[in-house]
Amino acid sequence: MSFFVVVPLALVVAFAFSNFDGIFTFDNIICASRYSAVFLRSVIIAAVSTFVCLVLGYPMAYCISKVKLKFQSVFIMLLMVPMWTSFLLRTYAWMTILEYNGLLNKFFVFLGFNKVNMINTPGAIVFGMVYNFIPYMILPIYTVISKIDKKIIEAAQDLGANKLKIFSKIILPLSVPGIVSGITMVFVPSVSTFVISKMLGGGSILVIGDLIEMQFLGNSYNPHVGSAISLILMLIIFLCTGIMNKVDSGSNKETMIV
Repeated sequence: MSFFVVVPLALVVAFAFSNFDGIFTFDNIICASRYSAVFLRSVIIAAVSTFVCLVLGYPMAYCISKVKLKFQSVFIMLLMVPMWTSFLLRTYAWMTILEYNGLLNKFFVFLGFNKVNMINTPGAIVFGMVYNFIPYMILPIYTVISKIDKKIIEAAQDLGANKLKIFSKIILPLSVPGIVSGITMVFVPSVSTFVISKMLGGGSILVIGDLIEMQFLGNSYNPHVGSAISLILMLIIFLCTGIMNKVDSGSNKETMIV
């Protein structure tokens, strides 16, 4: 843990608060703060992607948990199959589908519609994030829902609760830990990724990951500013994770009281 976690984090902090001469300075943090618009854009795109993953992933996880046990394994395997393919290859495939002369626009023309500019847009980035990260939303929610004791649901039915009441008063509150885990597992890679934004956004829509890459590998080479941006990104992630943990703790207490 010390070698793989503490030491790299210490190096990031050391670079963030020093210049090329090794002198302590706050200039890198001040320089990183000038990219506040990029930070805000990245958080918004990540939040939208996480919300879409939740809206699509929760019903899917719920439906998988309700089928027969032998079929659940099949559906989970089908969900995991795309993840066996290279992340880069999957994103390239969506470039072919979403580009102006791509498969989707050819399908629209076949149906009599005009072509739509989908590639190199924030929507394309969100789409790529949803496609790549939605399994991380579905799996923890499915795991939590599938472990809910059926006797609790049967007891609610015996007391006259309908399906809507059972879902809103029992299943949804008890599945909050899975929702929190899913949101965290999707938001964290979404806010820090740069491959999807570069490939589906065409490099014209700058996010935090692109900014950090530019500071370490691009023409504007400055690992100290890049470390400062990385440090701010880590603080944002820790803040969001802390908020989600508070929500999870509060929901658990409320469920216990009920």
